[in-house]
Amino acid sequence: MSLDEVRDVRTPDAAATPDTPDTPDAPGTPAASPKPGAWAALRPLLLRVHFYAGILIAPLLFLAAATGLLYAGSWQAEKIVYSGELTVARVGESTVPLSAQLTAARATVPEGKVVGVWPAPDSESTTRVIMEAPGLEEGQTRTVFVDPYTAHVNGVLTTEGDALPLRAWLSEFHSSLHLGEFGRNYSELAASWLWVVALGGLALWIGRRRSRKALLVLPDRAATGRRKTLSWHGAVGLWAVAGLVGLSATGLTWSKYAGENIGQLQDGLGGATPSVSAALTPGSDAGSDAHAGHTGHPMPDGMEMPAAPPAADIGIDRAVAAARAAGVTHELRVTLPAKGKGYVIKEQDKQLPVHLDAVAVDPADGRIIDELRFADYPLLAKLTRFGIDLHMGKTFGLANQIALGALALAVMFLVFWGYRMWWLRRPTKDRALSVGRAQPRGAWRKVPAAVLLPLAAATAVVGWFVPLLGISLLAFLAVDVVLGAVAARRAA
Repeated sequence: MSLDEVRDVRTPDAAATPDTPDTPDAPGTPAASPKPGAWAALRPLLLRVHFYAGILIAPLLFLAAATGLLYAGSWQAEKIVYSGELTVARVGESTVPLSAQLTAARATVPEGKVVGVWPAPDSESTTRVIMEAPGLEEGQTRTVFVDPYTAHVNGVLTTEGDALPLRAWLSEFHSSLHLGEFGRNYSELAASWLWVVALGGLALWIGRRRSRKALLVLPDRAATGRRKTLSWHGAVGLWAVAGLVGLSATGLTWSKYAGENIGQLQDGLGGATPSVSAALTPGSDAGSDAHAGHTGHPMPDGMEMPAAPPAADIGIDRAVAAARAAGVTHELRVTLPAKGKGYVIKEQDKQLPVHLDAVAVDPADGRIIDELRFADYPLLAKLTRFGIDLHMGKTFGLANQIALGALALAVMFLVFWGYRMWWLRRPTKDRALSVGRAQPRGAWRKVPAAVLLPLAAATAVVGWFVPLLGISLLAFLAVDVVLGAVAARRAA
């Protein structure tokens, strides 16, 4: 997946061109002419697009990868930084009721309004009591960490969803560089082009002629200079391409423009994420968040703003007991009753095998008024859930986070190797500021109409569906046309 594979006869290291074997022919052997065909005509166009995308978008890809690498490590980092809040001092023989833990939390933050409770998921963890409090920004809550054995408050932190301050900061840094809505354009632009660069590079790398098949998947250790860099760039890109396309697709689900189109398409195909209804009377729904994940959502996953509680309330302990009896048992998150609604108790264990069932409990008598099993989700909703959680490093825990870190490092190295090849291809090495040239203009004229027209139509559709990709591509074309006109005028 090179930034530029165009041969330059004045560059010794460019001897291994895309259409020649990796080993030189014997002296006196005439060079074989390339076979005519759609690929031979399409390849120069793909090279030019890959070159410009690499040169202009690669800095954004590098930045997204670097911030993503930090986010991948934030899961383990917050366990260390916030160990005092997250873990109990001593594992006791029995826990105190959740109602007592709630009382301790309310006493610690008397100005707060409890919106949810996350019972301790294991014997060494604390219970989280989620509160709304004055002075918080949108999407933020005050979380009180309570020892379930003693009801002692271990600490209070400002959180966003399930992210503690460190991970919340890194998440926002990855998605918007802390530049607000304007900053989100950087990550959407990077995600929009990542799959294009990855798949285009894959096609270029597979389409190369090589002396040994092993050089397709392994770097050429015998190569030197630009050939060596290209070998590493292509082989690493080949191994990483599936993960990069997956990161691009799931990253777009959080984007502002493409994300809206993806959501509408998913809903239109019947793949919307269902939600459990907590309404005590027919006609209202509990709502859902199909793309919950990175921070920035109004409330934590699965929660809603509470209003006046119902007059009769069996209490949180009996409500949780009813949910457990209904089979909702893993890593619970409890939303307290709102006006006209009951308790919503959901599982949030997203590691395989996932446990994401949910029930609604009538606060008057503990009756299960609605239930939702993850097995009943539409296929698209399941795939969306799995894709988002893989992107965030949840599905396989530490192994998932290590894989994300490896992909981030791969992108950073691919960008570095791409720019290095561009530098090594400079036509006049005596000039310090010279760089490699792009594929000559006019490559699209050589593409057969039977290939060019469907390709143009597909590009237009994708550009409309992924707006920042389409807009930036039009900007590239406009700049290229202007540069071409200037070059033609100078030549004349």
